[in-house]
Amino acid sequence: MTLSLWFSLLTACIVISFTPGAGAINTMNNSMRQGWRTSIWGILGQQIALLIHVVIVAAGVGILVANSPTLFAIIRYAGAAYLVYLGIRMLLSKPDVASDGTSTGHRLSRRSMVSRGILVNLLNPKAIVFFLAFTPQFINTDQPLLGQYALYIGTVIAVDILVMYFFFAGTARTFQRFTATYRGAKMLNILFGVLFILVALLLLLMH
Repeated sequence: MTLSLWFSLLTACIVISFTPGAGAINTMNNSMRQGWRTSIWGILGQQIALLIHVVIVAAGVGILVANSPTLFAIIRYAGAAYLVYLGIRMLLSKPDVASDGTSTGHRLSRRSMVSRGILVNLLNPKAIVFFLAFTPQFINTDQPLLGQYALYIGTVIAVDILVMYFFFAGTARTFQRFTATYRGAKMLNILFGVLFILVALLLLLMH
């Protein structure tokens, strides 16, 4: 990969990572509820899903998903259903309240945050189709592929981690004082519950 092509890839990755989506919402929710430092585990889960998407595309399975309306629909509905599940769960959950009237919040294990991050990004067939169209722009099939794919996915993941952690999680961090109270935590549950459901609806309605 030439330097100019890599800069094009870097620019595209930055723009894409700053585009709000389910991953950004999940990251902000984790940062506000679990803490800024802890939110990195959810972000790492989302990167595992991105890696799986690229492997799927590289293996040619992405073409099958893109050309199979039934398979695409199954994954799309599964992804939307999972986001709705997360949304409803947040809407119905009650913040834990300490003796001083402040919210202690529900703590997730690192494994749970990683698993949720994987599912949020993985159950999005549009991501596979996106990578199917995006990846070939930066891969030269006449050259050894392993090094190109390593640089490609390394750039995609590095940029996404930095944007998710320092922008989305960092921005959400500033609202932690507000969410420390029962009322604030409850409003946070409602806000992110609604956002997850809205993203699910967009996933179903946008073609």
